[in-house]
Amino acid sequence: MCSRVLGLVREQVFAGLFGAGFVSDAFAVAFRIPNLLRDLFAEGALSAAFVTVFSAYDKQRTQEETWQLAANVLNFILILLSIVTLLMFFFAGEIVSLLAPGFSLINGKTELTVKLTRIMLPFLVFISLSAVVMGILNTKGRFFIPAIASSFFNLGSIIGGTTLAYVLPRYGQPAIVGMAIGTLIGGFLQLAIQIPTLYKTGFHYAPVIRFTDPGLRRVIGLMIPAIVGLSASQIILFINTNFAASCAEGSVSWLLYAFRLVQLPIGVFGVALSIAMLPVLAKQAAEKDIAAMKDTIVSSLTLVLALTLPATAGLIILSQPIIRLIFQHGAFTSTATLATADALCLYAIGLFAYSANKILVPAFYALDKTKYPVIASFLAIITNIVIIQLTIDTYQHRAIALSVSCTMLINFLFLMIVLYRKLQGYSLTYLVKGCMKISIATIALSGLLLVSRYLLASWFTGTIGQQAVSLFLVILCAAVLYTVILDKLGLVEFNILTEKVKTRFKKK
Repeated sequence: MCSRVLGLVREQVFAGLFGAGFVSDAFAVAFRIPNLLRDLFAEGALSAAFVTVFSAYDKQRTQEETWQLAANVLNFILILLSIVTLLMFFFAGEIVSLLAPGFSLINGKTELTVKLTRIMLPFLVFISLSAVVMGILNTKGRFFIPAIASSFFNLGSIIGGTTLAYVLPRYGQPAIVGMAIGTLIGGFLQLAIQIPTLYKTGFHYAPVIRFTDPGLRRVIGLMIPAIVGLSASQIILFINTNFAASCAEGSVSWLLYAFRLVQLPIGVFGVALSIAMLPVLAKQAAEKDIAAMKDTIVSSLTLVLALTLPATAGLIILSQPIIRLIFQHGAFTSTATLATADALCLYAIGLFAYSANKILVPAFYALDKTKYPVIASFLAIITNIVIIQLTIDTYQHRAIALSVSCTMLINFLFLMIVLYRKLQGYSLTYLVKGCMKISIATIALSGLLLVSRYLLASWFTGTIGQQAVSLFLVILCAAVLYTVILDKLGLVEFNILTEKVKTRFKKK
């Protein structure tokens, strides 16, 4: 939660300084290039593959062998991604032209994007090493420090980036260059904050790499099909960026700001549950306890739906008030608010599927059935292209947000069906009953939000104070109503969650 809120603050600061247009579009595309590879290596294939192998070593091998594996993987990733970074530095111009050919129609836009790309490329190395360290700490039962680490990325980006954005123009550099350097500072801090905790777990670093290590080969073996599968989602991002760059100026930024808001519940609920669930599933898979795996998957899916469906309703109904309050300051105009709100509504439709996929994909990794997420991902490419081609002329940037949601929904259905067959069934009855309870509570929450939006319309467009107070009260009342209804309906997972929260507060 801290990380995602600070992420929104970062985007708010950025929107106020640069708005949605020439400079923000260039930064969005430049940052997307290392981000594409981060999603491919760090937060996807690498994390899942490493945690699976490291968990098995931690359970079945000596501590010395386990730490040797960790050091070996860290060294391998450092060398591999340093080479990748250097290659991309030299070919940055070609990569930007391929990703956003429409930028060449505007004088100086491609050149600025290339410059920002070269500055931010080392971010990939920092964030990938951070992902390996996070996998080690999660397997060892340490979750807080790895989770809070991304908050330091946001703090580095906000403080370092904003400071440099004001200082660098005095030395003839664009202010946006300061934000690019701030991204590097944030990436370094995200890695550095985890190192002390890593050594406390017993880790000993050795500057040695052994390609013959069976553990490293196992990690690479699991990574390859996962990278192939995840490359599909990166191809989708590539295609979508290409289309967005050809739409009206500001389209790339509108989509980015909207997706940042959708990432708040995804990160807090979907990613958090996925991170916590992966070591559990890996251990259950190592013990061949399929019954326990089924229970873990169904319970996790129920909980993620309980947390994301009300968020979906809230983001759709309150899209304009939320965007207006967070972003409509400084260079960010009312036109940008309406365009971003449209994208947010369409992104939100696929929110629950996007978050649920974060639960389903690690289950396939734990079962060593990595080819099915690969198939699902390439099915998504076809779906994405078809939807955009059919709708882009009419709906412009909104077509891209719509295609992402439809793609996530199809992915979700495909993975659910395949996992059901591979596990020889899991409790659909339990899942459906849970969904019915969640749907009833979400309908009630939606009704309250719609009535509140009508009654408080003048406050939602009033002063900053009025907007903040009205949004806070409406969201608080809706959350309380939702919680009370689910409690009365007796959704087990939600009750466990609320009890855990109460227990933590009582301890404090």
